[in-house]
Amino acid sequence: MNNKILALKYRPKFFNEVIGQDFCVQSLANSINLNKLHNAYLFSGTRGVGKTTIARIFAKSLLCKEVFLRPMR
Repeated sequence: MNNKILALKYRPKFFNEVIGQDFCVQSLANSINLNKLHNAYLFSGTRGVGKTTIARIFAKSLLCKEVFLRPMR
C-alpha cells in the first residue's frame, strides 16, 4: 500500500507538466536556455498556486548537466 500524500505523488516534475502558470514557466525556461540567470528569484502569490512546485523544478533544472528545454513562445 502506497501511503504517499496525493499532492506530493502527483506534483509536476517538469516545466511542461505545470498547468496555469504559463508566463512564469516560460520566463524561467527561457532564462535557463539563454543562460541569463539572476542572483535571486521571488515567487509570490496566494496559497496553492504552485510557488513551491515551480521553485523546485527551477532549482532542479539549474543543477542538471544537460537541459532539454527549448525557448518557449
